[in-house]
Amino acid sequence: DELDAIGSQRLKIATSGDREVQRTLMQLLSELDGFEQRGDVKIIGATNRVDILDPALLRPGRFDRMIYFPIPDELTRKSIFKIHTRSLKVEEAIDFKRLVNLTEGATGADIKAICTEAGMFAIRKEAESIVSKDFLEAIDKVMKKIQDKWEESRLYS
Repeated sequence: DELDAIGSQRLKIATSGDREVQRTLMQLLSELDGFEQRGDVKIIGATNRVDILDPALLRPGRFDRMIYFPIPDELTRKSIFKIHTRSLKVEEAIDFKRLVNLTEGATGADIKAICTEAGMFAIRKEAESIVSKDFLEAIDKVMKKIQDKWEESRLYS
């Protein structure tokens, strides 16, 4: 995960930290090429910044196949909310459609964090179940980038 942390494009002007990252990249490239066959070993890397990866990483024989995992759509976000609230005591009146609409652009990890944080809000209040307000506060905390959208939706509730 976060292959871009050590596999970003090499720079001509670099700090000592950048040079260390470049040395790490060179070692990784060397290991990927190797001197012997790897047999059935598969190497998988993940990044959300494929645009900054060094082209040498993407040449045949290294990380030569890319599989794109898009941001979850509405139906998928709803399913992710259901999965992560399955074992939680959640008020029946939760409007998951509203939560889904407020989390456009969220990843599965973001939604999991929202569910966890909503549970923490309920625990801190010593509540018996998680209510809509807990989810809305969790969205605000976890998804700062959608705060304006959340504020707009509160005007119409």
